[in-house]
Amino acid sequence: MSFFTSLSGLKNAEVDLRVIAHNIANSETVGFKKSSAQFADLVATGSSTDPRRSPGIGSIVAGITQDFVLGPLEQTGRSLDLAIDGDGFFSLANAFTGDVSYTRNGNFRLTAAGQLEDSWGNRLQAYPLDQNGNLVGGPPNAPVSVAVPITNPPLGGQGAATLANVTIDVRGIMIAAYSDGSTVNVGQLALATFPAPNGLRSIGQTKWQATGDSGGAVFGVPAAGTYGKMISGALERSNVDLAEEMVSLLTAQRNFQANAKAIDTATQISQTVLNLRS
Repeated sequence: MSFFTSLSGLKNAEVDLRVIAHNIANSETVGFKKSSAQFADLVATGSSTDPRRSPGIGSIVAGITQDFVLGPLEQTGRSLDLAIDGDGFFSLANAFTGDVSYTRNGNFRLTAAGQLEDSWGNRLQAYPLDQNGNLVGGPPNAPVSVAVPITNPPLGGQGAATLANVTIDVRGIMIAAYSDGSTVNVGQLALATFPAPNGLRSIGQTKWQATGDSGGAVFGVPAAGTYGKMISGALERSNVDLAEEMVSLLTAQRNFQANAKAIDTATQISQTVLNLRS
């Protein structure tokens, strides 16, 4: 039995090492959130078992939790680099499938069609604004893909002004500036929060998807209620603390070695017993 008990410890130490290695590998990934492995003990017992004589049969991975604490905000000076100072996730939609994902990585670019996209072509979701600056279909409705008009007026024509740049203020309002000096408020970015963010499923590329454990997305706009403010010209860096991860790495390595030594000791004892019987 001691073999299997120590084997469970080896497996858990290996999982811990993988989680820590993943954190360290993404210490410079924009919008990355570190994870930590949680463990629980296993006890083989029954109604007729003396509770004072239950040595246990090892441990198991209880879960791998994500830490969504805010990472350091780094100034970049690029107007389409966005950081959320507070709670919330950017909402992204796949341009082909329409699948929605969520991220804290605010590195966006403007396409020739006026769409704001991430590096993988997912479109940033927002709420359109009418001529009076009022939200069209605002929260709690789901946001949509909002295109920035490339010319002003949008339909073009002779003498139409071309798009000069796009800026985003602390409330997430997208402001398009044109070559003739005119400006247009195009839309307001949407942010999503979740009842239980630790239940989000990580799908890579610093994106998450909603699950039954996380609950559905609750949409809002920046700087309203508990939703964070929008900071243009900045990105949120990974919240991984390398010094902390290195200490955890050494601890996980020591646990692995201790369990391996326990297996080696159990093997020697078993070999001694076999030699006595022979």
